[in-house]
Amino acid sequence: MNQEITKAKEKPPFDRSSSQDSVDELHMEDYWTEVENIKKSSENRQDQEVVVVKEPDEGELEEEWLKEAGLSNLFGESAGDPQDSMVFLSTLTRTQAAAVQKRVETVSQTLRKKNKQYHIPDVRDIFAQQTESKEKAPDGTELQSVRTNENKYQGKDDQASGLVDGEKKLIPLVPEEAPASETDINLEVSFAEQAVNQKESSSDKTQKSKGPDTPIPNFRVPKDKTGTTRIGDLAPQDMKKVCYLALIELTALYDVLGVELKQQKAVKIKTKDSGLFCVPLTVLLELDQRKVPGTRTPLIFQKLISRIEEGGLETEGLLRIPGAAVRIKNLCQELEAKFYEGAFNWESVKQHDAASLLKLFIRELPQPLLSVEYLQAFQAIQNLPTKKQQLQALNLLVILLPDANRDTLKALLEFLQRVIDNKEKNKMTAMNVAMVMAPNLFMCHALDLKSSEQREFVMAAGTANIMYLLIKYQKLLWTIPKFLVNQVRKQNTENLKKDKKTMKKLLKKMAYDREKYEKQDRSPNDADVPQGVIRVQAPHLSKVSMAIQLTEELKASDVLARFLSQESGIAQTLKKGEVFLYEVGGNIGERCLDDDTYMEDLYQLNPHAEWVIKSKPS
Repeated sequence: MNQEITKAKEKPPFDRSSSQDSVDELHMEDYWTEVENIKKSSENRQDQEVVVVKEPDEGELEEEWLKEAGLSNLFGESAGDPQDSMVFLSTLTRTQAAAVQKRVETVSQTLRKKNKQYHIPDVRDIFAQQTESKEKAPDGTELQSVRTNENKYQGKDDQASGLVDGEKKLIPLVPEEAPASETDINLEVSFAEQAVNQKESSSDKTQKSKGPDTPIPNFRVPKDKTGTTRIGDLAPQDMKKVCYLALIELTALYDVLGVELKQQKAVKIKTKDSGLFCVPLTVLLELDQRKVPGTRTPLIFQKLISRIEEGGLETEGLLRIPGAAVRIKNLCQELEAKFYEGAFNWESVKQHDAASLLKLFIRELPQPLLSVEYLQAFQAIQNLPTKKQQLQALNLLVILLPDANRDTLKALLEFLQRVIDNKEKNKMTAMNVAMVMAPNLFMCHALDLKSSEQREFVMAAGTANIMYLLIKYQKLLWTIPKFLVNQVRKQNTENLKKDKKTMKKLLKKMAYDREKYEKQDRSPNDADVPQGVIRVQAPHLSKVSMAIQLTEELKASDVLARFLSQESGIAQTLKKGEVFLYEVGGNIGERCLDDDTYMEDLYQLNPHAEWVIKSKPS
């Protein structure tokens, strides 16, 4: 695109306001102004190497996908006994299994064409067990009951709140002022299964959908008696399983909705291994953790945010008004030289300069904050038909981001929300902030993504909508859906059964006292605690253990309160939020419980768990 886009008044080659349904031109002006500011600032910056994105060969994409989904042992030189994956595959929903099967078939065909000598999977063998269990949901209930459960959530979201690309039809972003009802988003049933059910039910009521002026509901995280699980609450081994399942679920959702999910792979290029700007996130964090152990976001990123906040978040046009380009260039050079020495004079940095530097930092990451692998998947969210499905896909993509990217994105979104909280004074609504920030997250210059002007306009409105959803629904997006946690629980249960069978066979061979083994195998809770009572361990508190009677109303917060009320001396200064109650073992590795977890309900879900009070690992 050679022609520069300046003000909304000048008519570009592609008329951006030709449709009555187009996104509000005033909102879009903020977006295009930001694009202009980015162009001007890049003129004053040294050239950066473009990240080369490798176009995969036939079957290569599917082979890489299977590796990312933890199923590499089904094929290739690393192929092992397919039984190793049977436990995992047996917990999949029908749509998840179909997504895996589709990729396995493609890889099989490709390997046969290439006449590879190593193991080629037979799809019929891999999915033989699926035919027996495919009518079951991950928790063992019949899928018919899953569908019934889904009905209570249906019919509440027939409209998208974003922008869908198709035959020049643009669905406008909903005005923030529009009154909207609140409804829980269903996290108990697979998103792809919900999409199938919605397709089936909508075929009966195609002409009965809501009118264009009907407010779209605001979605919220539902209350769950067994506790809401957030990213960071699970042990690493269980989080790894969640990521495998999230990729399969995301793929299944896109398959059901007919949207192509393209994962990309960046070819390794030489990047800076020191400095502040144009340095990979992982390298920056490695350097920063030597100075501040446990830090999860880059120190320069933290400092720029705190500098903006020091100037007051009431400043009109905050994030929208740029700093002077030449001054920003000089500040960058000075920061590179003096930041880590502690010699940089922060008083010389004006608030709008700090905001411009923050956006520059995000923009100049060698690989985008939303990751090379998933940037296109984030962009494709605009093509999903409903707001609910857009949020579901975003939820899965947030789970799939590398830790460094996810933690930095979270810190950014929390900061942006604090800016929006002052919108009465700074005039920066969620929509304004989304318009200004979208080009910085989605227009990754390092990837050198070129497109036609018409496509650029569609992409602009679509990515601004995605940015808006990221900001508004960040609490929901950092929640791990219950159906994924249940699938992990089932995997762990099946693996335990398998391990016990192996152990019993081994003990029999050794003529060992089986009764002695079975006694040792019993949970401590079974041994010395009566039915309906749990023993809670608190090794770092003065009261190290307590037996607690379960009741219908007992919550995790009540258990914590009982322990903390008995603290004295230095330990008395422990505040709520510094220590947490954990569910450990049984059908989960480890899970930090939220305050509103009903202990009796969770005990019934995981009766062999132990209960431990401790602080969260940094």
